[in-house]
Amino acid sequence: MSATGATSGRDRDVTTGSHTVDDNRRLSTETKASYKTTEFIAYVAVLAGILIAGAIISGDGSDNNDFFGAGRVWLYATILTVGYMISRGLAKAGSRDPYDAG
Repeated sequence: MSATGATSGRDRDVTTGSHTVDDNRRLSTETKASYKTTEFIAYVAVLAGILIAGAIISGDGSDNNDFFGAGRVWLYATILTVGYMISRGLAKAGSRDPYDAG
Protein backbone atom coordinates (compact mmCIF):
# COMPACT_ATOMS: atom_id res chain seq x y z
CA MET A 1 0.00 0.00 0.00
CA SER A 2 1.67 3.18 -1.18
CA ALA A 3 0.91 6.68 0.10
CA THR A 4 2.92 8.64 -2.42
CA GLY A 5 1.33 11.87 -3.53
CA ALA A 6 -1.09 11.97 -0.61
CA THR A 7 -0.46 14.65 1.98
CA SER A 8 -2.52 15.65 4.93
CA GLY A 9 -1.48 19.29 4.89
CA ARG A 10 1.01 18.73 7.73
CA ASP A 11 4.41 17.14 7.22
CA ARG A 12 6.80 15.98 9.92
CA ASP A 13 10.37 17.28 9.75
CA VAL A 14 12.53 14.26 10.53
CA THR A 15 15.59 16.31 11.56
CA THR A 16 13.89 18.44 14.24
CA GLY A 17 10.80 16.36 14.96
CA SER A 18 8.48 19.33 14.51
CA HIS A 19 5.43 19.59 12.29
CA THR A 20 5.40 21.93 9.32
CA VAL A 21 2.27 23.21 7.63
CA ASP A 22 2.02 22.87 3.85
CA ASP A 23 1.10 26.34 2.50
CA ASN A 24 -0.01 24.98 -0.88
CA ARG A 25 -2.85 22.84 0.42
CA ARG A 26 -6.19 22.88 -1.34
CA LEU A 27 -9.08 24.57 0.43
CA SER A 28 -12.74 24.65 -0.48
CA THR A 29 -15.86 26.72 -0.03
CA GLU A 30 -19.22 25.14 0.53
CA THR A 31 -20.96 26.09 -2.73
CA LYS A 32 -21.35 28.90 -5.21
CA ALA A 33 -22.93 32.11 -4.05
CA SER A 34 -26.70 31.79 -4.34
CA TYR A 35 -27.07 34.54 -6.93
CA LYS A 36 -24.70 32.68 -9.28
CA THR A 37 -26.92 29.61 -9.60
CA THR A 38 -29.53 28.84 -12.24
CA GLU A 39 -32.00 27.83 -9.54
CA PHE A 40 -31.93 31.41 -8.21
CA ILE A 41 -32.60 32.83 -11.67
CA ALA A 42 -35.47 30.37 -12.13
CA TYR A 43 -36.82 31.24 -8.67
CA VAL A 44 -36.82 34.98 -9.41
CA ALA A 45 -38.43 34.46 -12.84
CA VAL A 46 -41.22 32.25 -11.52
CA LEU A 47 -41.83 34.51 -8.51
CA ALA A 48 -42.09 37.53 -10.80
CA GLY A 49 -44.48 35.58 -13.02
CA ILE A 50 -46.69 34.66 -10.07
CA LEU A 51 -46.80 38.25 -8.79
CA ILE A 52 -47.50 39.71 -12.25
CA ALA A 53 -50.20 37.10 -12.97
CA GLY A 54 -51.80 37.87 -9.62
CA ALA A 55 -51.90 41.57 -10.49
CA ILE A 56 -53.28 41.04 -14.01
CA ILE A 57 -55.81 38.23 -13.52
CA SER A 58 -58.97 39.33 -11.82
CA GLY A 59 -62.64 38.71 -12.05
CA ASP A 60 -65.44 41.25 -12.07
CA GLY A 61 -64.45 42.68 -8.69
CA SER A 62 -66.40 40.32 -6.46
CA ASP A 63 -64.62 37.76 -4.29
CA ASN A 64 -66.39 34.86 -5.97
CA ASN A 65 -64.92 35.54 -9.40
CA ASP A 66 -61.33 36.39 -8.44
CA PHE A 67 -59.59 33.31 -9.85
CA PHE A 68 -56.10 34.23 -8.69
CA GLY A 69 -56.57 36.42 -5.66
CA ALA A 70 -54.01 37.85 -3.26
CA GLY A 71 -54.35 34.94 -0.84
CA ARG A 72 -53.53 32.39 -3.52
CA VAL A 73 -50.69 34.53 -4.93
CA TRP A 74 -48.97 34.78 -1.55
CA LEU A 75 -49.57 31.08 -0.87
CA TYR A 76 -47.80 30.15 -4.11
CA ALA A 77 -45.01 32.67 -3.45
CA THR A 78 -44.48 31.17 0.01
CA ILE A 79 -44.45 27.59 -1.28
CA LEU A 80 -41.97 28.61 -4.00
CA THR A 81 -39.72 30.34 -1.46
CA VAL A 82 -39.73 27.35 0.91
CA GLY A 83 -38.90 25.06 -2.01
CA TYR A 84 -35.99 27.29 -3.01
CA MET A 85 -34.68 27.38 0.57
CA ILE A 86 -34.84 23.57 0.80
CA SER A 87 -33.04 23.17 -2.53
CA ARG A 88 -30.25 25.55 -1.40
CA GLY A 89 -29.93 23.62 1.86
CA LEU A 90 -29.56 20.35 -0.02
CA ALA A 91 -27.03 21.92 -2.38
CA LYS A 92 -24.94 23.24 0.51
CA ALA A 93 -25.13 19.97 2.41
CA GLY A 94 -23.24 17.81 -0.05
CA SER A 95 -21.05 19.80 -2.37
CA ARG A 96 -17.84 21.75 -2.20
CA ASP A 97 -16.37 24.37 -4.55
CA PRO A 98 -12.55 23.94 -4.53
CA TYR A 99 -10.06 26.77 -4.82
CA ASP A 100 -6.37 27.37 -4.14
CA ALA A 101 -5.51 29.92 -1.48
CA GLY A 102 -2.73 32.23 -2.26
